Amino acid sequence: MAAHGEEFFPGIPKIPYFPGAGPTEVMCFKHYNAEEVLMGRTMEDWLRFSVCYWHSFCGTGADPFGFPTLHRKWNEGTPMESAKRRLGAAFEFFTKLGVKYYTFHDRDMCPEGSSLEESNKNLDEITDLALQLQRQTGVKVLWVTCNLFAHPRYMNGAATNPDLHVLAYAGAQVKKGLDIAKKLGAENFVFWGGREGFLSIHNTDVAAELKHMANFFKMATKYKEKIGLKCQFLIEPKPKEPCKHQYDYDAMSVIGFLKHYGLESHFKLNIEPNHTMLAGHAYEHDIVMASVFGMLGSVDSNTGSPDLGWDTDQFPMDIKNTTLVMKVIVEQGGLQPGGLNFDAKVRRESTDLEDLFIAHIGAMDAFARGLRNAVRIVEDGVIAGMVKERYSSFSHGLGQQVEDGSASLEDMEAFAKQNGEPKATSGKQEKYEAIFNHYI
Repeated sequence: MAAHGEEFFPGIPKIPYFPGAGPTEVMCFKHYNAEEVLMGRTMEDWLRFSVCYWHSFCGTGADPFGFPTLHRKWNEGTPMESAKRRLGAAFEFFTKLGVKYYTFHDRDMCPEGSSLEESNKNLDEITDLALQLQRQTGVKVLWVTCNLFAHPRYMNGAATNPDLHVLAYAGAQVKKGLDIAKKLGAENFVFWGGREGFLSIHNTDVAAELKHMANFFKMATKYKEKIGLKCQFLIEPKPKEPCKHQYDYDAMSVIGFLKHYGLESHFKLNIEPNHTMLAGHAYEHDIVMASVFGMLGSVDSNTGSPDLGWDTDQFPMDIKNTTLVMKVIVEQGGLQPGGLNFDAKVRRESTDLEDLFIAHIGAMDAFARGLRNAVRIVEDGVIAGMVKERYSSFSHGLGQQVEDGSASLEDMEAFAKQNGEPKATSGKQEKYEAIFNHYI
């Protein structure tokens, strides 16, 4: 599938499923069996894996303290030449890995031009090639997003910028992004507001910025409907970095924002656990909270280092974490039209081409194991039964009235007087944890 017949991953065949592989055999799936059926659905359909374009094919390994370490053959040539080669490398990787979805920012796919018109022309040319490769391979776009944070024009924000001119430019960029999403059949469209926040409250009109951001989203919703784009809008929370404070702080902040501005029927959330951890929450926290409100749309499947204060975008390899995530996904009936997108990058010290495969294979196997564990937990029903029993006082009498919203404070007082002091009941946390570990 390489552009111009060029092969970028020579000597690497399509990754096989080999459950009997030994510990050092890392170029095969030991747990991810795409066609295996669990609870009436294939593993591939439950997991809906996606590869991200920016880390895997645009990443260079550079960091604030060091120069690039990942010298990829596909990044050679003029900007447009390398964009075409990068696309060829990406589709070769997708097909050899056996993943059916990918995600990208508009500016990952091709270089920004000297004008909006030139940028759009570049995007048209490259997405024509992407569409051709999608048709040849059957690989689809899980989601598209617009990069409204990297260019200097967005240093003070995009939808929340104090300068209307910048907001208008961002709107024009999103308009084109939505056109591209329709052209490529994207199943979702993500908004990540990396610069939508502030570094200092002294120069910021928070109320105005939040209103402008809401109205920006309303413009996008109207244009989506106008062009007949059938996809799910997603907002991706992150508490900080690059802003000191980002408005889309965490799941509950975003849900509150959407409900306040009447946007909740048009948007769901794309949760990235590394961002959740930066907000001071447990790995699974925002996935659980979003799901409870029916707002979990997709997951950027990665992890971070809790001892560090920045976004490390590591590949998820912890089976406990993947089990917790998949339990939520199974309980809500799946992620469609979202999926598990690997917003993760190989370490700058992992410089071999095979490392890119090994990282994805390991993470896919980790989620396959998490899925199997979650299915066992749900099918056995032990934990669910214990939780149901714990809340059983709300299944009858006054508890049922609380449940359906018909109880009053007078009812509470009468019940307390009649029944006296409540009896202390053990929460059994350690028992739940021990039972959960049984399935890992």
